[in-house]
Amino acid sequence: MDPNLPPSPFQSQVSQPEAPLSVDYLNQIAPQAPKRKIPLTRKQMIIAGILGGAFVIVMILVIAVGLGGSKKPEEQLAARLQSTQTIVTSADSELKDSQLRALNSNLDIYLTNTNRDIAAPLLKDKIDITKLDKSVVTSEAGADVTARLEDARLNAVYDSTYAREMAYRLATIVSLMRQINSSTHNQDLKTFLASAYTNLQPTQKAFDDFTAATD
Repeated sequence: MDPNLPPSPFQSQVSQPEAPLSVDYLNQIAPQAPKRKIPLTRKQMIIAGILGGAFVIVMILVIAVGLGGSKKPEEQLAARLQSTQTIVTSADSELKDSQLRALNSNLDIYLTNTNRDIAAPLLKDKIDITKLDKSVVTSEAGADVTARLEDARLNAVYDSTYAREMAYRLATIVSLMRQINSSTHNQDLKTFLASAYTNLQPTQKAFDDFTAATD
């Protein structure tokens, strides 16, 4: 072509050849093959099932512990006092030793008065002793104590067993009273507890002394 001739109008419309596409680019736009899922073996499925079951059990225990921790010591005390009076009243006809019967009779009177007098202070903490949480009532019922006393009755060792069981149970009540007294801001309850555990301590010691004398 003569360089002196004017350029042809068609020369500008001729497309230039494109650069070849890189292999990496082609790999990027190429459809990806679906990943093949490897089926679990029977052993792996069993292990997975065990782990899943263990996780569920742990969660149930965590929830149960959380619910248990929400129980108020004041409710526990009220329930324990009520169940203790039931045990004490039932023991009246089974005790043979006159000293122990007199001690038990005095304890029954104490518990009658205490179960009555604790109602008003606890209402200030929105606790109705006639509507205690059922789980608290069950846990404080003293079913294990009742069972041991029945065995003792059948084996003719009721008095010594009863004195030992009551000495321990009263000690737990005194300890719980002190715990509540040190943590509550309810002044009426503090006043009640100060008197209640002061009056209960001599009776607890008397049961303890009776146990020591018969061992």
